[in-house]
Amino acid sequence: MTENEFIEYLNNNGININENQLELFQKYSQYLIEYNQKTNLTSIKTTEEVYLKHFYDSIIMLKYFNLDKESVLDVGSGAGFPGVALKIMRPNIKLTVLDSNGKKTKFIESLSNYLGIEVEIVNERAEKYINGKRESFDFVVARAVSALPVLSELCIPFVKINGKFIAYKGNKEDTKESTYAIETLGGEVFNVYTFKLPIEGSTRSLIEITKKEKTPSNYPRLYDKIIKKPLQK
Repeated sequence: MTENEFIEYLNNNGININENQLELFQKYSQYLIEYNQKTNLTSIKTTEEVYLKHFYDSIIMLKYFNLDKESVLDVGSGAGFPGVALKIMRPNIKLTVLDSNGKKTKFIESLSNYLGIEVEIVNERAEKYINGKRESFDFVVARAVSALPVLSELCIPFVKINGKFIAYKGNKEDTKESTYAIETLGGEVFNVYTFKLPIEGSTRSLIEITKKEKTPSNYPRLYDKIIKKPLQK
């Protein structure tokens, strides 16, 4: 995806982007590609792939959700996706990125200084960071390959009552299999938005989970326990 295609596809989805934001994405792309040559952060190594599979894929969420001054937690942010991309598009959000990988949080710290954007960066596991942060965020986002019951247990406890957890998934996942986990954690699947990634045509989905009630205090469990025995009937 070229920069012009990036602009065009965003506009076609009702997402406007200004010159300052375009400049920040240009800097982000260049910085990520150069940094990635020294420290492996992502398997995506070309500018065109960065614009398509990182930038566009991250900010298409804005087609469905209005973000302005909300608090947003990006769990497992990696090289800053989707959180930093959303922050560029919506500079008034209060963004926190959470990742247990120190080389990735170090990159985001360096990147945010380079771009001149304000981001709270936490190098910690979700089940430890939850202490003092339970039901603290308007939106929690995660763009990860983990199964939805696992992601839900790591993310839903952070969401405020009536707030949203948005799970970025690579295809239309059957949310019925995750209903028990989501409801146990105080959430409810509100909607699933499915779309095709431009140019390559792969299927993507955004799963919208609304927080209806407080998460029981015994969740999230330790990560090893979540993986070995995901919440299910």
